[in-house]
Amino acid sequence: MLLAFFTGFFLGLSLIVAIGAQNAYVLRQGIIGQHVFYVALFCALSDAILISFGVAGMTFFLENFLDKYSNLLFGISSIWIFAYGLIRLISIFKSNSVINIKNKSERGLLSTLASLSILTFANPHVYLDTVILIGSISQQFSSDYKVIFTIGASLASFIFFFGISYGARFLAPIMSNPNSWRILDGIIALIMFSIAFKLAVYGNWLNINSI
Repeated sequence: MLLAFFTGFFLGLSLIVAIGAQNAYVLRQGIIGQHVFYVALFCALSDAILISFGVAGMTFFLENFLDKYSNLLFGISSIWIFAYGLIRLISIFKSNSVINIKNKSERGLLSTLASLSILTFANPHVYLDTVILIGSISQQFSSDYKVIFTIGASLASFIFFFGISYGARFLAPIMSNPNSWRILDGIIALIMFSIAFKLAVYGNWLNINSI
């Protein structure tokens, strides 16, 4: 049970923390103190819905496929996750990412959520990460443990978005330093590599008994 929960939690957290338009927008709202709760709730619920849809959808569509080609599925997922980790590792040496938020004009709640919905649902990566990737990796667990996995991945989104929303005033000076993002990318890479290794072992791509 704990394995399913923490696999979902750390996977969800690793996929979501990378700097992007949505996260910068959430941080901006936190810094200027506008609609903080609703912005965090919107993002967290959006992720939870997409993750739940991905896990349920992949379970339905891949049920027969998984019985025959489970090793292939987990092997592909392992390579996919490893590639994510490699990208984050490379970014340590190349990235100059910073959070730069200048516009502090006030906007209404509906206008704010409308902008946020575009940043969230118009981004194809959100579907690749939540629906396809998280949904596929959840297939290593049985039906009951898939629920625990989904809770873990969804909880990561709630903790992350509420954390950066209400901690934005403290995070902004730290994350304005590119070295902070390099450290974060390094941590994400390690998490990704560990999950990729676990999936490769689960799919019998690595024979650890022979090592």
